[in-house]
Amino acid sequence: MSGLVLKIIALITMIIDHYGAIFQSNVILYRIIGRLAFPIYCFLLVEGYFHTSDVKKYGTRLLLFAFISEIPFDLAFFGKVGFEHQNIFFTLFIGLTTIYLIDKKAESMNKALIIFLAAALATLLKTDYQFIGIIYILAFYYIKNMPKQRKFPLLALTMLAINSTAVIQQFSLLALVPISFYNDKQGWKNKILQISFYIAYPLHLLLFYFVKNFS
Repeated sequence: MSGLVLKIIALITMIIDHYGAIFQSNVILYRIIGRLAFPIYCFLLVEGYFHTSDVKKYGTRLLLFAFISEIPFDLAFFGKVGFEHQNIFFTLFIGLTTIYLIDKKAESMNKALIIFLAAALATLLKTDYQFIGIIYILAFYYIKNMPKQRKFPLLALTMLAINSTAVIQQFSLLALVPISFYNDKQGWKNKILQISFYIAYPLHLLLFYFVKNFS
């Protein structure tokens, strides 16, 4: 299973999750399906870090879409623009910055301090998944080169432990199934397709907002 297929799975399950949260909050099935999206995105972020030719450009793109997506995110989930909760691109940007600093600045910076500050920043800014999101990303980063027989049990145990206070979030372990079929290939790609996956996030949130409030 290529990275492109995983992106499609993550996008579809995320949209289903958001549909459930915005239109059918009493139907838990939508939220269960949606638990697959974030772990896959975290996995793809780490893969993207190791495959990109320019990590700074990658980070800039994430941060740009974090700001682009914030108003659609606020409107879709809260009906107004505010600072109650920040969208997932901020979490992914902080996670990418964290693994970059750990990987490239390990000699001059303390790894534990970097991780603590990243988790604290995500929590302080109230980004989606907050410190849990940073731990997910770090888990995929640290187990990347392990053999599968060790990798997935460790991931499952980490996710079980970090999700312990949120029962529904335990369904995120289901994401390990498609991830386990990843074939280390990115799949068909071009700039238009790449940007389309980014644009899909604010676009579907804006659409949901207008459907909910103006239809």
